Amino acid sequence: MPNGILLVDKPDGMTSHGVVSRVRRLAGTRKVGHAGTLDPMATGLLVLGLGPSTRLLTWIVGADKEYLATIRLGGTTVTDDREGEVLETASPEALAAVTDDAVRAGIAALTGEIEQVPSAVSAIKVDGVRSYAKVRAGEDVSLAARTVTISAFEVLDIRRSETAIDVDVRVECSSGTYIRALARDLGAGLGVGGHLTALRRSRIGPFSVTDARTLDALAEASDDTEATVGAALLPPTAAAGRFLPVLDLTSDEAVDLGHGKKVVPHGDDVPDGPLAAVAPDGRLVGIAHVERGALRVLANFPVEEAP
Repeated sequence: MPNGILLVDKPDGMTSHGVVSRVRRLAGTRKVGHAGTLDPMATGLLVLGLGPSTRLLTWIVGADKEYLATIRLGGTTVTDDREGEVLETASPEALAAVTDDAVRAGIAALTGEIEQVPSAVSAIKVDGVRSYAKVRAGEDVSLAARTVTISAFEVLDIRRSETAIDVDVRVECSSGTYIRALARDLGAGLGVGGHLTALRRSRIGPFSVTDARTLDALAEASDDTEATVGAALLPPTAAAGRFLPVLDLTSDEAVDLGHGKKVVPHGDDVPDGPLAAVAPDGRLVGIAHVERGALRVLANFPVEEAP
């Protein structure tokens, strides 16, 4: 069974589930999951877990993220992006009154720790039903604001026409942030409306889209796509070591921890919080943390599931 983390550069127009389905076929396994969806119109990094490494996704999904986006000022849509029906448009005079300095000031006001109301067309459940499903059924949906952190909101370029102001931006944010909502709120603050026309995820935690493979590249070796996918996998130990501290176990400790026995970590510098427990042969034994002086396994990687 393939076992590792796969970085995929999602194409425009494809759902995240569609990417997972394609990788399942290419890798010859059903056991594929992802760490955070992208809208169909978005491109960029999807972090997939294959085989036992799907267990690592729990710790990746909450990582901070980086996006490159284009915000179009001058109109609102029902989805807060280019795919939705246009609701309102601003006059050329109103757009002309929005200076570059005003755009930058509006972005500065949306930087830092903010209260953000998610886009109504989102996967958040309301009374057990996805919010987007309620909106598409014609219902009015009101979602509660949530605290998110925008650690960077940088203007890359501002382009103007009579009908719109396009603002290219780079955003670094906490998990759970909606870039569409940033576009909506920036436009609302400037009084001309706004929505998203392009979105690309460039990073999730320590994983970068520059290291990702396209689906076409993975499918090129049509005679042996499973081997191609396998060669592209980041092994579990290497992947876990990118976002968690590593605790090197002795051979006996690795066996005992794998069998669920009490293991008191050796050494004086054992980190707090989740850590990657690694056997002397480099195998990831599990994700664990110290509780009452002993290691407690949060997710294990049995020997028989090692690659």
